[in-house]
Amino acid sequence: MTAAMRILTSLAAGLLFGLGLAISGLLNPAKVKAFLDITGAWDPSLIFVLGAGVVVAFIGYRIASAINKPLFDDKLQLPTKTRIDRPLIIGSSIFGVGWGLAGFCPGPAIASLSLGLLPAVIFAVAMFIGMVTHDRFLAGKV
Repeated sequence: MTAAMRILTSLAAGLLFGLGLAISGLLNPAKVKAFLDITGAWDPSLIFVLGAGVVVAFIGYRIASAINKPLFDDKLQLPTKTRIDRPLIIGSSIFGVGWGLAGFCPGPAIASLSLGLLPAVIFAVAMFIGMVTHDRFLAGKV
């Protein structure tokens, strides 16, 4: 696969993902916070979005496991780590707290940058600083 084709397929996948986030309501922090507020004004509508995502990922993973070579890459990019360890638990906790407090997680935050929303910009900058800090100072030490 050529570099240009890889970029174009990545762009198409990203646009499709972003469109799905926009249509589903995951770009709306208030909707996300209402979904996560199970003891207050709970809005369960996003459970269908998450359920659909699990089904699509399950089917996609099964298909990917059954083929030798993908259509749009040179090799399958499957995860190699399967152990639940301390860094995974810490990272998952940070993800959940950030999602609950801000109403954003990485995908929707990046997609929301196209809308010019200040909370999305602040979240994305904080996320970037956290990623750089981890890579520079904490990688392999957590």
